[in-house]
Amino acid sequence: MLAALMNLLRACWQPSDRSVHSGSEVVGRQDGLLWYKDSGQHINGEFSMAVVQANSLLEDQSQIESGPLSLLDTGPYGTFVGVYDGHGGPETSRYINDHLFQHLKRFAAEQQAMSADVIRKAYQATEEGFFSLVNKQWPMEPQIAAVGSCCLVGVICGSMLYTANLGDSRVVLGKLVKATGEVLAVQLSAEHNAGIESVRQELHSMHPEDKQIVVLKHNVWRVKGLIQVSRSIGDVYLKKAEFNREPLYAKFRLREPFKKPILSSEPSISVQPLQPQDQFLIFASDGLWEHLTNQEAVDIVHNGPHSGSARRLIKAALQEAAKKREMRYSDLKKIDRGVRRHFHDDITVIVVFLNGNLVSTASSHRGPTLSVRGGGFDPAPNSLGPCTTPSEPDAS
Repeated sequence: MLAALMNLLRACWQPSDRSVHSGSEVVGRQDGLLWYKDSGQHINGEFSMAVVQANSLLEDQSQIESGPLSLLDTGPYGTFVGVYDGHGGPETSRYINDHLFQHLKRFAAEQQAMSADVIRKAYQATEEGFFSLVNKQWPMEPQIAAVGSCCLVGVICGSMLYTANLGDSRVVLGKLVKATGEVLAVQLSAEHNAGIESVRQELHSMHPEDKQIVVLKHNVWRVKGLIQVSRSIGDVYLKKAEFNREPLYAKFRLREPFKKPILSSEPSISVQPLQPQDQFLIFASDGLWEHLTNQEAVDIVHNGPHSGSARRLIKAALQEAAKKREMRYSDLKKIDRGVRRHFHDDITVIVVFLNGNLVSTASSHRGPTLSVRGGGFDPAPNSLGPCTTPSEPDAS
């Protein structure tokens, strides 16, 4: 009995600032609720990555993949970045982390190229796969129908940048102005948060018969009074009426039936050539942008070394979160997960630096591949269990 208890304590105890190993390669470090990989190499340049947990279970998931973007050996080659901001639980974001990139490689192999259509099909296949999972688990774990995730993707391939987004994560480009030496922030992703007037207008135009499609609740605009984002992966209870019933918790069920999906899973996609003055890309979940403006984030990256950029962005966001609550940053860091959510959300940041020479040649590169998952491991012990009591669906 004592031996079993000691083993349990060893499994739950995690020393601060320890290395996380994959084989013999150190892929990240942990400091309390913060995981970070200060620097690494991708085909197109360098990157920096960091994640800080606030929820009881880490709902943010992320990845960077560099090398072949297809199941075929003939390419294309490049770099894939994904940031998945879960809400209501971690199940959907974890599912995306495990499946989206594989779908993208499959469709890229079919078309033998990278394209907006490949990305769109990968999103659709991921959504359909999660629907199947919910359908299978519904009799045992019905609350999984109320779990969803934002989904931000960037692909650098053949001197082109593809960005796709569902929800309110964001990618911002740092662009050099040669005449002044400044680096300006350029937001590349469209967002789907009901707090944005154009998003509310879109919802009204898609649901003209529903006067309550968006509701101002506790000073926050929410779709059907429940969720802040209008597009996502998952959130099946707002897409398929057969899941909007008991035994789903009453707080998630709509009183009136609906005939067409309330939320969409159609990503906003943009494609653009990369220019020599394009310096870096900041991919981050909404937790960062709640506390930093686009230009503030770009200035932090531009004014510091490449190494540790993502960690410095998270620190700046946490300092701002502490300031808003009139407390010290050092005291905020002592607050444990779960309670920490009252001060800030999970935050994921991936900074991708662009080397112009590598960008132009990487589409046919046959160098070593890279695969890193944000967090390296989940900082919350025993956090891989099933969804039993989802948090509020608008937690993102």
